[in-house]
Amino acid sequence: QVQLVESGGGLVQAGDSLKLSCVASGQFFNRRIMGWFRQAPGKEREFVAGITRSGISSDYADSVKGRFTISRDNAKNTVYLQMNSLKPEDTGSYYCAARKSLFGSSYDFSEEDYWGKGTLVTVSS
Repeated sequence: QVQLVESGGGLVQAGDSLKLSCVASGQFFNRRIMGWFRQAPGKEREFVAGITRSGISSDYADSVKGRFTISRDNAKNTVYLQMNSLKPEDTGSYYCAARKSLFGSSYDFSEEDYWGKGTLVTVSS
């Protein structure tokens, strides 16, 4: 079993930066693909960023490319999301996710994977 706890959300102004953290407990953190998702009020949850086990490769939603950076520290069982040049449309609850499977290379997360409870990011204009 893996538990994920996000932190770092808050209320900021457009153009500001925030860094989210997600600490994982449980086994095999360094063997799990990790991801960040977000859900805005009234909208479906969407993929934001994903990172491979080693942290060498990552992928981003088009809406955040060039502004957000995902990283991980396997020694600390932590994945981060650095968010720069925030926009009001970045507002939402941000969720950390860990692939349950230790195999494969997909960022195709599902409800079967491990999810945190989220941290709220609000960007005012």
